[in-house]
Amino acid sequence: MEDLQDCNSKSLVALPGSLVLHLFRLFGQQDQSSWQKYILAYFLLVRNECFSGVSKRHSDMFCDISELDIFPYATDLDSEELELNEQKPILKAQSGGDSSGNRSNDCYFPGLHDDLSQDCLAWSSRSDYPSLSCLNKRFNLLINSGYLYKLRRQYGIVEHWVYLACSLMPWEAFDPSRKRWMKLPRMPCDECFSCADKESLAVGTQLLVFGREYTGLAIWMYNLLTRSWSRCTPMNLPRCLFASGSSGEIAIVAGGCDKDGQVLRSAELYNSEIGRWETIPDMNLARRLSSGFFMDGKFYVIGGVSSQRDSLTCGEEYNLETRAWRRILDMYPGGTSASQSPPLVAVVNNQLYAADQSTNVVKKYDKANNTWNILKPLPVRADSSNGWGLAFKACGDRLLVIGGHRGPRGEVILLHSWCPEGGEDGADWEVLSVKERAGVFVYNCAIMGC
Repeated sequence: MEDLQDCNSKSLVALPGSLVLHLFRLFGQQDQSSWQKYILAYFLLVRNECFSGVSKRHSDMFCDISELDIFPYATDLDSEELELNEQKPILKAQSGGDSSGNRSNDCYFPGLHDDLSQDCLAWSSRSDYPSLSCLNKRFNLLINSGYLYKLRRQYGIVEHWVYLACSLMPWEAFDPSRKRWMKLPRMPCDECFSCADKESLAVGTQLLVFGREYTGLAIWMYNLLTRSWSRCTPMNLPRCLFASGSSGEIAIVAGGCDKDGQVLRSAELYNSEIGRWETIPDMNLARRLSSGFFMDGKFYVIGGVSSQRDSLTCGEEYNLETRAWRRILDMYPGGTSASQSPPLVAVVNNQLYAADQSTNVVKKYDKANNTWNILKPLPVRADSSNGWGLAFKACGDRLLVIGGHRGPRGEVILLHSWCPEGGEDGADWEVLSVKERAGVFVYNCAIMGC
């Protein structure tokens, strides 16, 4: 920080674009993004016309981007996050201009070409994107176009957010890195959809919620770019109680039941880039109440039932290149009863884990031997409700267990986190967040990584 204080504003604005990009890549590897935010805030502040509604106190300060009065989402932060730092270096902001000294009115950051500016923005935290879109029309168009998310995919930048719907709260998003909760707009669905059972799936920059309306099965989509809900293109064969999984911009749903209750073998692939469903080959067996996931570039379905009495212990593997299904015997020993939730499974670094609903332990799948090994106890009980009301998800390199708890503080939702490959076999579960006044039942949960 002392080095930055010794630099005058003109030299900082005229930093070579390659150096700026290198700094952002360096900061992007750190857990905390405060340095990154300071540099980004500086480039924004030197563009005086972007801050016509900001007080002179802000325009002369080298400050945290979340402290600016023009950012509407700053009011959602906790009081600790809103506190101003007592000591900040004072830098005099220069008028915008390019590297040759000529004033520029149509660049993102003065002194930087647009491609480098976009790289800088791609490395910034995506939780700042809604605020950045409020700066001017050009920023708004860039943020809402989705181009920054394409750059993030190209550079391998991924931030995982948790999308959660519990008994006493509408959909909310949780940013684990900043421990920040954000409310989503209320879904404009009918009363039947609100009250009926629903399923959810995050793919690309979309959150898909499947349910039943008065007129039949329907899908509502929350778009991260527009931050709004809209109807999603229906499946070729609408269904419920299906297995699903996503990888990047594609998702696959398999099995389930149609509107008449018939158990299905069929499967479909959804491309979020074009918003289109494509029918793919049928599975070997019809099944419902099963679970799906991607692992090693392939899609898998395990567990479920084929009828009220027939529990399935086999799994199926779908190869996207050959478009063929392969049956795997005894991939999920014990199976799933009709009263149990679908298997609680998650994939971290191409390793499959499961939360056993009956023994309350975490297991790891041994691919070579087609067996399961016990790792450690769950932080909450899963057997009390046969696995229902509990979420078991992968979030980056960590496993999340999200469930309700009744205690002195009333009914709360606890988010537990554990890194299964951290090298600490005895490490305990970490509580990421406590969500109060949320009930004790998790209806839907999805992890979006982009």
